Amino acid sequence: MHPPLDRPHPECQDEINGLRECHRSASKLKFWACNEVKDALDKCFREEKKKMLKETIFFNLEEKRQEEYSQAALAFNNKGVTFRESLTTDPIYQKELEKEKKR
Repeated sequence: MHPPLDRPHPECQDEINGLRECHRSASKLKFWACNEVKDALDKCFREEKKKMLKETIFFNLEEKRQEEYSQAALAFNNKGVTFRESLTTDPIYQKELEKEKKR
């Protein structure tokens, strides 16, 4: 199964066009007639997915990490305090921790 072919796939457009042409011209009785073209399309989609994942995961990774840290600091209103340190001063967390210790 491949992703929808009507979405833009600029790097795989030749393979998409080849599969569409094969489906138009091949006999419906020979369902294996387009296997080679389909295999080439699948390979192209795998390469496209690898490239997209690589760009998504590693693109500005350090900037994303710093942004997450700054957002967490704003959420806790404790700039420079880690989440673990903020738990030690959280009364609700401390109550729950005591309840767990008593069990």
